[in-house]
Amino acid sequence: MTTFNLIKKLSLATAGATCFALAALGTKAEAAVIVLDFEAIGDLQPVGNFYDTDPQDFDITFSPNALALVDADAGGSGNIGGEPSPDTVLFFLNGDAATLNVANGFTDGFSFFYSAVNVPGFIRVYDGLNATGNLLATLQLPLTPNTGAPDPTGNFSPLLPIGVSFSGIAKSVDFGGTQNQIVFDDITFGSATPGNPRPTPEPASLLGLLALGTFGSNTILKRRKQAATVKV
Repeated sequence: MTTFNLIKKLSLATAGATCFALAALGTKAEAAVIVLDFEAIGDLQPVGNFYDTDPQDFDITFSPNALALVDADAGGSGNIGGEPSPDTVLFFLNGDAATLNVANGFTDGFSFFYSAVNVPGFIRVYDGLNATGNLLATLQLPLTPNTGAPDPTGNFSPLLPIGVSFSGIAKSVDFGGTQNQIVFDDITFGSATPGNPRPTPEPASLLGLLALGTFGSNTILKRRKQAATVKV
């Protein structure tokens, strides 16, 4: 074997290893898990392009009716409690659903914590922007307990984990529910388990937990005396 051929073969081997490493990095980047906790947005402020701007530039944007809501215990307007990452959640005050877009797409799974004490909700995952294209996954959101635990001052408490796995590359999610009647937190891209890794109940296994709840008529915004949806 000549010196030239040896160097050539070593170069090819090095190039192959480099390509493999780059491919592995690309796969790792595509599968990276992102968690949105909605902190620092502000009470009743649009989420908008908050996660499409430095220092949290994930190329994720929300439709105009998606708002952040801060727990009343932290000085906000939220009739909420037991958030997995205090003290802010996502909700929508008008329109039939809130939509988020992920320009670069995400794979494997989608998950979050939620509370729905009066009416059930749903999410739909699409491979196109603005809830278009092929439907990759649908997840029904049953009613959740209205026990107040672990925060007795918030009716929308606790928030329960739920998630769904899917094949393909998703680029948008449509959240469904009644106005002022459902909250979400620690929205997680790339995993069927929300937030910090821990087992997430499948929709069917949630029924045991949900059966323990007492459901009442409440609104997400804290009430002043008998007013239904006013700020504190």
